Amino acid sequence: MGAAGRDYHDFNAVFRGREEIDVVGFTQAPGQNLGELDETDRRYPSELAGEGYPDGIPIEPERRLETLVADHDVDQVVFSYSDVAHEHVMHLASRALAAGADFRIVGPDEMMLPTAVPVLAVDAVRTGCGKSQAAGAFADALDARGHEVRIVREPMPYGELAANRVQRFASHDDLDAAGVTIEEREEYEQHIDAGHVVFAGVDYEAVRDAAQSEADVIVWDGGNNELPFLRPDLHVVLADPLRAGDEVAYHPGEANLRRADRVIVNKENSAAAEAVETVVENVRSVAPDAEISHADSVVSVADPDRIAGASVLCIEDGPTLTHGDASRGAAAVAAERYGARERIDPTDAAVGSIADTLAEYPHLDRVLPAMGYSDAQIADLERTIRNADCDLVLAGTPHRLERQVSVDVPIAQVEYDVALHDTTFDALLDRHADAIGL
Repeated sequence: MGAAGRDYHDFNAVFRGREEIDVVGFTQAPGQNLGELDETDRRYPSELAGEGYPDGIPIEPERRLETLVADHDVDQVVFSYSDVAHEHVMHLASRALAAGADFRIVGPDEMMLPTAVPVLAVDAVRTGCGKSQAAGAFADALDARGHEVRIVREPMPYGELAANRVQRFASHDDLDAAGVTIEEREEYEQHIDAGHVVFAGVDYEAVRDAAQSEADVIVWDGGNNELPFLRPDLHVVLADPLRAGDEVAYHPGEANLRRADRVIVNKENSAAAEAVETVVENVRSVAPDAEISHADSVVSVADPDRIAGASVLCIEDGPTLTHGDASRGAAAVAAERYGARERIDPTDAAVGSIADTLAEYPHLDRVLPAMGYSDAQIADLERTIRNADCDLVLAGTPHRLERQVSVDVPIAQVEYDVALHDTTFDALLDRHADAIGL
């Protein structure tokens, strides 16, 4: 059971090539920004599935779980996706058990791959904690020390799976050539702009081999709140006091927390002191050996004066708002900090798939998620922005929105960084130098 990421890795790392096991299908979750599968023939390709699967492996909607168990006399259902509540996981377990199958989650000892170079993994307890900014800061600090750093990113294989077995992105031309989605650009562009090469793909043994052939240190930039696919020498996990309590309520974020060497409590400048203390208490309860750092999420805009008194449309990082459950993001923070007259509600301006997204996520607080999983959805996003009656668009998405949409209203990019209290990312490398062999 998956969402086009960890499920493929679990198959490749644990089940592929085993003659005693027949994997009869993948199911794809309706959420996770993937939408619902249509009824066309979707398959994990034979080129990746390997011997025993000459026709590939069918990918079915998750709603067909019970039917698949019955039709194929399934012995075991394996849960393989992230950023879902513990209760959600157990509801799925109950469905599998009621259908007559065992229910399993693959553990890290089986699915984490060893590497020939040190790995510094940055993960989180939920989507949208600031892990990519922290991963980038660690990569910058390693680069400044003269290390050859490569970033390996959790997969987002929305295109042709066999063609995306190994992906290497060193420039915006590479992103354009690969035809990546807006979500992928949100994760890759910031690293590329900082001068770092990013690896991703579908087959992480091959991804690992390609990355470590160029690197003396790998920085793993985790997706959602997923466990690292590469076995880390240093495991840093971010927590978010704006969603206090989630660090022990979501899968596999709690597992990440319990395995952390260091926990960074981020966004403390936007959170109540009581919420910060709740997170710290939970960290101390489930990960007593982890060291704790405190940090602010610092928001900035190149020309803040144009925000003062303006009517603004706030566009935010899509996954943070949708399956991350945040009601707003950095753009909304910037609007308030720099004195915008109003944040407009995009609901009436929304068209097509963007209108559907806003209806699906009613918790959003006058913000627009940067959805762009197809050319048609990017066109809907562009039309929605054009329909909005605003003076300025504040783009809190980590990629450059103007590269994807053409609108008449000016777009101001909102930057945000993880600012550690009383220390630096370079100092943290010193603190953990022995672990990562520096």
